[in-house]
This record gives sequence, structure tokens and C-alpha cells, in this order.
Amino acid sequence: MHVTIVTVSVNPEKVEAFKEACRYNHENSILEPGNMRFDILQSADDPAKFVFYEAYKTQQDAAAHKATAHYLAWRDTVADWMAEPRQGVVYQGLYPIVNNSDA
Repeated sequence: MHVTIVTVSVNPEKVEAFKEACRYNHENSILEPGNMRFDILQSADDPAKFVFYEAYKTQQDAAAHKATAHYLAWRDTVADWMAEPRQGVVYQGLYPIVNNSDA
């Protein structure tokens, strides 16, 4: 399983608009064939900080996500709302075990 954890800091005045843009991206991302999870978390301590947990069966599935219309629309919409560049760290998901032959 290919997992990316993305941290995002948003300008405080854009938090509500950011959440709405993320909702649309989330709703479409979970429909992608290789998607396992696409969680969007908001910090309880700082509402302008978010974490995305993106799990795909394969690296190719994760790459395909970045070519979708909903991702590209999200990326372009929120680009100027970020307080700093978003950071993504890639992990190899160990459990649950994913049968990649289904991919």
C-alpha cells in the first residue's frame, strides 16, 4: 500500500473555503479505483492546520490521482490559500495487507 501523509497550513481567513474545496476532492478521490482511504483531518488546537492521509493500493494509483480533474481543480483552487507550501511524506503501508493483484 502506498501512503502519503500531507500537512497543510492554511491562511486563517481561508479555512472554511479550504474545507469545502477539500470535501469535493475527498468525495471524488474515494471513488478512484486504487483508493483505499482519503482522510482529511483538521487540528483541534489550530483550525488552520490540516493533515491528509492518502492510501492507494499502488504508487501508480497514487500517481493517477494527481492527474484527475478533481485533484487538479483542488490544487489550483487552494494554491493561494496556503500559509506555507504543503509537505507530503510517502510511507509504505504495512497493515492492513493489500492484495495488489486486485489493482
